[in-house]
Amino acid sequence: MTQGAHPAPARRTVLGAAGAAGAAVLGASAALPAGTAHAADTRGRDRGHRSLPVPTVIAHRGASGYRPEHTLGSYQLALDLGAHVIEQDLVPTKDGHLVCRHENDITGTTDVADHPEFASRRTTKTVDGTSFTGWFTEDFTLAELKTLRAKERIPGTRQENTLYDGRWAIPTFEEVLRWAEREGRRRGREVWLHVETKHPTYFRSLGLGLEERLARLLRRYGRHRADSPVFLQSFEPSSVRRLAGLVDSPRVVLLSGATSRPWDFVEAGDPRTVADLITPAGLRWISSYAQGIGPTLDLVIPRDASGRLGTPTTLVRDAHARGLILHPYTQRNENGFLPAEFRRGTDPNAYGDVFGALKAYLATGIDGIFSDNPDTALLAAADLRSR
Repeated sequence: MTQGAHPAPARRTVLGAAGAAGAAVLGASAALPAGTAHAADTRGRDRGHRSLPVPTVIAHRGASGYRPEHTLGSYQLALDLGAHVIEQDLVPTKDGHLVCRHENDITGTTDVADHPEFASRRTTKTVDGTSFTGWFTEDFTLAELKTLRAKERIPGTRQENTLYDGRWAIPTFEEVLRWAEREGRRRGREVWLHVETKHPTYFRSLGLGLEERLARLLRRYGRHRADSPVFLQSFEPSSVRRLAGLVDSPRVVLLSGATSRPWDFVEAGDPRTVADLITPAGLRWISSYAQGIGPTLDLVIPRDASGRLGTPTTLVRDAHARGLILHPYTQRNENGFLPAEFRRGTDPNAYGDVFGALKAYLATGIDGIFSDNPDTALLAAADLRSR
């Protein structure tokens, strides 16, 4: 049995239900001008990110629970399911093009190992203090990367996704921008993107700075304004601050575990940790150059020693007090990713009570959530609005 304990009919049932829910929302909004809020599920009628439905469902690397991540197939399915925003992670090629991969190490997400002509490119690198052995985007030209095909990153967990291995190439971010333009015209509304700069300090040290390249593309495609349908995000605050000096697009600082330090802080000798950044003073500093934060869900509701949800923190209240929106990450349907009380059975790859978990997270007042399964998150968001 693939996809954990879920046969295909069970998953199609979930997809069908979510598709109906998403279609209802999209059908109502499709007739509205691009950027216009839908009164039933948005905070306001202004253009820009405040016009998005709340809670906003952000398709994490596309519909990565159902298709290999960061492929046009994954992005397209997420949009078809009704996701409000589609996420891209950006890394550079040797010749300076921005491509969509979660990591510059493409060993597990492409068929590069099957290409004997690239066998000599396999190497060991230290990225943000961690050693990796494999193949890396910065050692390939775009033309060379385009000879590779994408594949499922975690086939043991998402066995059904392997059906699509080899179907899509690695997309450039410019190709995604063109896709979003086409889909926006076809649907009569803007297609929102959530764009992350990956390892920006590391790439800048190689002469492959991400922010300037990203800003040029945003300007070329008219997504550089404060009300543009795009979020710019990074785990490195300095990258977000650099982007703030280049474009006016809304920006989000991503936040990992409380004891961790952003890599640019490590490089600069800044002793602050994420715990310092989520204090009122830290949030005030973030609000001086960003419009939101993307914390791990554990920063919103920590888990206890047994893996069960504890008491929500004050992060939502404190961030909202500084005018910041919250887009936590990441909701996944499989037991192995869920808090202990929402797991069902013993198979870590089987689906658990994800609606129960989402109910708890959304009840905290977060403004949106990253989801590998946007159809599921959309149904949970509809449940919240109906109560």
